[in-house]
Amino acid sequence: MRRRRRLLPALAGCFMALGAMQGVSALGSGDAAASRADLLAGCRDIPEAVDLAALLELRSQRMEAYQAALDRSRAEIATAQSTLTAKLRELKAVRDGMGATGQAQRTAVTDDIDRLVGVYDAMKPRDAAAVLNALPPDFAAEILMRIDPAAGAQILAAVDPVQAAVLTTHMGARSVRRN
Repeated sequence: MRRRRRLLPALAGCFMALGAMQGVSALGSGDAAASRADLLAGCRDIPEAVDLAALLELRSQRMEAYQAALDRSRAEIATAQSTLTAKLRELKAVRDGMGATGQAQRTAVTDDIDRLVGVYDAMKPRDAAAVLNALPPDFAAEILMRIDPAAGAQILAAVDPVQAAVLTTHMGARSVRRN
């Protein structure tokens, strides 16, 4: 214990002297950085100072390795983020394009149905009823709902009574779904 009490002040004095010398030399030469070997120049005979310097060197190397790993991780994250951002923009563009395409398709279908309704409006009720009997009930009900109500009533009167009941049910169900 006594040996340590003598050693610590000597070690502190050595480091202070080194620091003072380095500060004075830095003022004179303009070079504030000293090499690690220069720091231990006067302390090589003190094992604790050498061990401390080795430990500090090891910690410095570990910190540099850790910092390099952090820098690599940051670079990978930045790359992934830019890739994801580009992919998101691409997907949004595709979605917007699909929305426009879907709207165009819906408009085309509506136009086709309107033309078909015009054809049924122009037909004689018996002829229209004969055609509606052959169509699927949901499609026939859609046509009947879109044509003029007076013409639709005449067509429905000319349809087979069982088929008329089915068509009326589909028309009612469609009205309920809308509300």
